[in-house]
Amino acid sequence: MKPKMMIILLISLTTTLFADSSFDYVKVPSGADPSVSAADGGEGFEEVAKSLGYQSHEFTNDDVKFFGDKNAIKGGTLKDYSSRFPATMRLFGKEANYLENYWIELLCYETLLELHPVTYEPVVPRLATHWKISDDKTQFWFRINPDARWADGRRVTADDVVATWFLRMDETILDPSQQVSFDKFEEPVAESMYIVSVVSKEPQWRNFQIFAAGMSILPAYYVDQVDGSEYLEKYQFSMMPNSGPYILKNEDIVNQESYKLTRRDDFWAKDHIQNRYRFNFDAISWFVIKDNYTLPLEKFKKGEFDYQEVGRSRVWVEDLVEEKVEPIKMGWIKKHRIFSDRPAGTSGYGFNMRKFPFNDKNIRYAFGYLYDREKMNRDLYYNEYEMMHSWFSGTMYENDDNPEVLFNPDKAMKHLKLAGFDKKNEEGILVNNKGKPLSFTINIAKTSAYMVTPVQNMLKQYGVDMQIVNMDGTTQWKNLQERNFTINMHSYTGGVHPSIEQWFRSDLADMNDNNNYFGFKNDRVDQLIKDYNAEFDLKKRIKIGKEIDKIVCEVHPVSYGIKRLYRRFVFWDKFGYPEYMVDRFVGNSQSIFMLWWIDPEKEARLEESKKSNKQLPVSDVDIKFWPKWNKKNK
Repeated sequence: MKPKMMIILLISLTTTLFADSSFDYVKVPSGADPSVSAADGGEGFEEVAKSLGYQSHEFTNDDVKFFGDKNAIKGGTLKDYSSRFPATMRLFGKEANYLENYWIELLCYETLLELHPVTYEPVVPRLATHWKISDDKTQFWFRINPDARWADGRRVTADDVVATWFLRMDETILDPSQQVSFDKFEEPVAESMYIVSVVSKEPQWRNFQIFAAGMSILPAYYVDQVDGSEYLEKYQFSMMPNSGPYILKNEDIVNQESYKLTRRDDFWAKDHIQNRYRFNFDAISWFVIKDNYTLPLEKFKKGEFDYQEVGRSRVWVEDLVEEKVEPIKMGWIKKHRIFSDRPAGTSGYGFNMRKFPFNDKNIRYAFGYLYDREKMNRDLYYNEYEMMHSWFSGTMYENDDNPEVLFNPDKAMKHLKLAGFDKKNEEGILVNNKGKPLSFTINIAKTSAYMVTPVQNMLKQYGVDMQIVNMDGTTQWKNLQERNFTINMHSYTGGVHPSIEQWFRSDLADMNDNNNYFGFKNDRVDQLIKDYNAEFDLKKRIKIGKEIDKIVCEVHPVSYGIKRLYRRFVFWDKFGYPEYMVDRFVGNSQSIFMLWWIDPEKEARLEESKKSNKQLPVSDVDIKFWPKWNKKNK
């Protein structure tokens, strides 16, 4: 049941939905509503906030440095590409857990607070200016900034936070992960127009961050007009009014071809110190090129795209070299490996443990012992990687005592024999005593064949038949979310403090559209997840995380792959950026979207150099600001 919110009474019945490409603009005076007292978050709140127990973030000179570069210039369009077109443009709900959806959310919507780029604490103001935490750490209060406005001019209020929570808790949005996160709280309360409070059902260290920095807010006057199923349909490829720095316009969505975000000149917080030197591009455009790795690279080298993150070592080591690419030799294209403190994440092959053959642990282990990733690193990846042995690779929660499942055919054959596969049929495929062959399929995009085919051949030598099915990325992801797969090659980002329950809670194992696609169930891990969530002491929490990591590795829902602690980028030399280039814990394209800018002088210099065939400086490949910063700051 949804709350009845006072704001609805203020809305005209003739309001035109953003889904129809227009706004019913409202003229609201700047500042706080004069009817709201200082104690309730109105004018004068800053003078009484401390006496009421509220805190806020005080920006220092060091802070400002990591929120962009003061030399940043607004303007221009960043041209990017995507290998798939999102199944939806929504923030959440069925099929909304694409990376592309995250970019839209990050750039168009706002949370109450933001994680600090250096400390990773949720203390940076976004929609909220102040917050308060009860002594028992179960209740939180937030004061909404009275200047905050939606794109149609209306105020952002406490009611918007409440309505957003209710929509995320609606099971008909078919997104169980939302309920995992937000069922930790009782119904939020709009105590006034600007003060919202929420009570945690249990004291958990992550709860403040989840509610403050993990819930992008939607406008109540739209949310309250739809239930969950209507939300899925109505906003499949359109947006409610947003409060963030960019906007996705309907006319800028070309189905299966392209989409573009446009920077809002009327972004309410554009002059705030944390935003002043961020969000610099006038527009960010994505062009969709499906299942083709070569074409985007060729288009980049022709200047049709501005930058590219390079995933393939062969391309980095052999193709993107001065001898083969004249713009790199001439310094027109910059080539960098950028090191940061970004967690390595997890990569490898995830198993569907609900179905044959990976419902048998022995088959999962046998796969791992036949997957010769060390050889692949030598032969295919130019020794650019390290071996991964943890779900929490590169974080403080990684257990160094995890079993290292590396290439070992003898061990593999023992496990296959234990699973009942010790004979081969006429085709050389292992069969069990019922004559059932050890055969299964893997769905991949064509661009991934160079990684999967060698593994297919490795398995085949020992009688394991893995059939490759080519599939576009959108369909592949849909099948994964609907559990219509057997094995999945993946590469996922990691968290500084990982949200373990999203991946390994047993009650998610048999539900669609969540991250526990393995079907992982373990009573001990369920208890440890509860302990992990409830433990405020970091040292104790690390110990719990390490035990979870060990159990996960022993159950072996994933045959781990390879890792690297840097990201590889090439880009045309027309950009300005901070000296650190990427955020400490992010390290990927997100930093480009938020921190970089097109430098008119560099852009003009580049064009002149191309016309006159003039050499530009070639800088060092490796950028190690953050490793040096860590050493200096211990």
